[in-house]
Amino acid sequence: MTAAAVVALLLVTVLIGARGVAAMRTTSDFLVASRRTSPMLNAAAVSGEYLSAASFLGVAGLVIKEGTGALWYPVGFTAGYLLMLALVAAPMRRTGALTVPGFAEARLGSRSLRRFCAVVVVVIAVLYLVPQIVAAGQLLTLVSGVDYWVGVVVSGLAVGVTLALGGMRAATYVQAFQFALKLLLFAGPAIFLLLLAGPQLRAEMAAPPEFTHFTRETPVDFRLDTDLVLTAPTLVAIDGVPTELGRGGHEARADQVWTFPAGAPVPELGGDRASLPVPGGEDWALPLLGTGDTTPVLATWSVLVATALGTMGLPHIIVRFHTSPDGRGARRTAAITVAMLGAFYLFTIVYGLLGTVLTPELYLSQGTDTAIVTLPGRITEGGTAATLTALLTAGAFAAFLATSLGLLLALSGALAHDLMPSGLRRLRLTALAASAAVVPAALLMVRVDISAAVTSAFTVAASTFCPLLVLGLWWRGLTARGAYAGMVTGLASSAGAMALGAALALPGTAGMLLAQPALWSVPLAFLVMIVVSLGDHVPPWAEDTMLRLHLADRD
Repeated sequence: MTAAAVVALLLVTVLIGARGVAAMRTTSDFLVASRRTSPMLNAAAVSGEYLSAASFLGVAGLVIKEGTGALWYPVGFTAGYLLMLALVAAPMRRTGALTVPGFAEARLGSRSLRRFCAVVVVVIAVLYLVPQIVAAGQLLTLVSGVDYWVGVVVSGLAVGVTLALGGMRAATYVQAFQFALKLLLFAGPAIFLLLLAGPQLRAEMAAPPEFTHFTRETPVDFRLDTDLVLTAPTLVAIDGVPTELGRGGHEARADQVWTFPAGAPVPELGGDRASLPVPGGEDWALPLLGTGDTTPVLATWSVLVATALGTMGLPHIIVRFHTSPDGRGARRTAAITVAMLGAFYLFTIVYGLLGTVLTPELYLSQGTDTAIVTLPGRITEGGTAATLTALLTAGAFAAFLATSLGLLLALSGALAHDLMPSGLRRLRLTALAASAAVVPAALLMVRVDISAAVTSAFTVAASTFCPLLVLGLWWRGLTARGAYAGMVTGLASSAGAMALGAALALPGTAGMLLAQPALWSVPLAFLVMIVVSLGDHVPPWAEDTMLRLHLADRD
């Protein structure tokens, strides 16, 4: 049933994409759908491509892993659109550019800056796109048992063909359809599962220690070598062999399966992950990220800066406002998007709490990203569980496809319109080539942390394009040299810090500031742009350009 749901979704996606073929004759048709998309349709498409694997699966998984403080992630995701509504939407549309690098050249008159911006688009798109394809492969493996590579190849092929056929118009129809589908398939099962699990949840809430015990015989499939700490002697079946383990530390090797009996205590994590909050414990309920870390407030602020300001700088989101007929339509699109995203994120709380109580083994096996599609089998069984799993899998797959379409469009535009300007044929071929190129990367990165990878894309976007857009749209004194220096600084500091943090794995505040550098890399990029621009010459036509960006639209 699950495979049939995914196949049906893929067929509908390609068929909807084929609608854009007849209407696509120019580069403008491919990149911005001829700028004739209505605010409601555009907002649904924006929401569809924005609600990625990190939203559909990752946020609920983060709630299980990090506690209720992980709900700051959707706060930042949604707040980004309020900032975009106030600062970016309308003046960005009035530039007349087709891409973010095109805006940089139109505003600052520098061809080299445009090429560098295109390189940054490629970096962000790859950081964001590869985890989407990885998640699709992992999901299909989990629910249908097919090999991981099958899901990766199918996903890459589907988005490449759809985009090559119909461009932005096809992407808009597909993403709007998939937003409605995702909201329906996300909200409906959440309400149904909550009603079914209500009595059990009330019992668990009344006796908090039960959060830390397995409610049924539960196998845990460890993906990596993991240090465990048992709080009481436990009889565990390790790869089918009954083993009596005493209280204290033990090591679970990668690819081992430990089966815990009903009523057994859930082991605590040792080693590098010992600082994470235990599901259901006191730290888990604290309203800050990194509750087991020494710097929870700084970690929370850094995540908020990355997600809110990074949203403003995501190239596949920014290009959406160029599809509006005018600046007023762009503003309406942003306002409607806030309401749509707010409705969706309400249900991540439900899945996170259900997963914490009913799927504690995912916390141990580091598989919390799969909690949503695992939950139906914990609450009900038989045909009902199979149907709910199929619906949630289809919704999750729709999330991967919609986001991947937008990212692939931005990537294709950067390569075939900004770096190597060409015509419609080259854009179509680039879409196919780019989708084929991300497949090997996804096959090699099967163990990638989806949420961490997506957050890194937000961090790079916040440190590069956010300063460019805010200063470029609102400060006459920004120069091409200042923008170039600030973006190089933002890219080097954010990407370099995250790479260094992953390599060194430092504890405490230093490790947090390397792993989540947005708190300092974004202000640094702003500062460099301003200081270098103040020492540079502002071209005489800058005033006219700024006036054009902020003149009110005609009625």
